[in-house]
Amino acid sequence: LGGAHASVTSVITNPNTDPHDYEPTVQDAGIQWPCPDEESLGKKFLHEGHFTRGKGKFEPVSYRPPAEPCDEEFPLALMTGRLAFQYHTGTMTRQSPTLDREVNSAFVEVNPEDADAMGLKSGEPAKVASRRGELVVETKVTDRVKPGQVFMPFHFAEASANVLTSDALDPVCRIPELKVCAVKLSKP
Repeated sequence: LGGAHASVTSVITNPNTDPHDYEPTVQDAGIQWPCPDEESLGKKFLHEGHFTRGKGKFEPVSYRPPAEPCDEEFPLALMTGRLAFQYHTGTMTRQSPTLDREVNSAFVEVNPEDADAMGLKSGEPAKVASRRGELVVETKVTDRVKPGQVFMPFHFAEASANVLTSDALDPVCRIPELKVCAVKLSKP
């Protein structure tokens, strides 16, 4: 493995948190996380025989509408989400020509009824605006979204959907409500 091995391990290890010397173990099938100490080569399974704290902790909650409802000025519900060919903000997956070839720019999916009412067509730019900001992205007319809803992926830094979303926090988990907000669409 020699020099090539050193360059690979420098990318996948952190000397501040990983005490292992990978040289002698890579030839013996590597190290499997978790590794409780320096001598361990890891465990075959993270939760072998039983789960650490049981099968899971579920908290039932009642439905709560989004913090920002749609209204006359912003009549559409924007939902943000993932695509199969990108991951998070695309910092790694957008470096792959194969993945970037599949989907390489932001877009907004609009129901045909809404697109007709606004005069928007697939492939044309659309301005997506919320109370916090606006973006111009490609329009994709599709029945994948219901009338009154639009969808945008959040993987593209040059058109970050989270510029549009609210800073409201979930009252139980205290995490940002980045998945839905009220928007309007128009031709740029």
